Amino acid sequence: MEPITLTTDRLRLRNFVPGDAEAVYEICQDPAIRRWTTVPDPYTRQDADFFLNRLVPDGWREDTEYAFAVEPLAGGPLLAAVALSSRDSGAWEIGYWLAEEHRGSGYMTEIARAVAHWAFTGLGCTRLVWRAEVGNAGSRAVAERVGFAVEGVQRAALVNKGTLRDCWVGALLPSDFGLPSPLPYLPAPDLPAGT
Repeated sequence: MEPITLTTDRLRLRNFVPGDAEAVYEICQDPAIRRWTTVPDPYTRQDADFFLNRLVPDGWREDTEYAFAVEPLAGGPLLAAVALSSRDSGAWEIGYWLAEEHRGSGYMTEIARAVAHWAFTGLGCTRLVWRAEVGNAGSRAVAERVGFAVEGVQRAALVNKGTLRDCWVGALLPSDFGLPSPLPYLPAPDLPAGT
């Protein structure tokens, strides 16, 4: 797929370009981003270059990951990144980070909603998955504000910095946004306890 641009009331979600390297490098110096996401730690300028010149274009070309740089619609610096990664059978996973000085502004919720809507209407996504290491309260708060149903904890399901970690997992369905699903959905029947 060719990279696309999405917009919200306040933000532009566009393709990353090589000129974003310095901003990505600077933002990824944030200890919270390095702690809670899978970016390398320490995060070097070479890591930013590899991300922008290799990972991002390969993901779009191979239809495996669609990464967006986020900036104010009126113009201004890069403030966030969000990506959709292909899982299987119409399911995609969302991941994101936000520059520290922009936290608390509602930006990440706005970004995640826009990307989720595009996943359902543009990609035929049947289930959008969110995962975060247990303890990443900021990511979980965003997911819950977007409407993800937190489904539980998966043991040893997330690899971060070479270590398996437990993670929260949640899902968003097209019907959660009032949209039709590309496939019919048959929820499990309510069963008596102990069945």
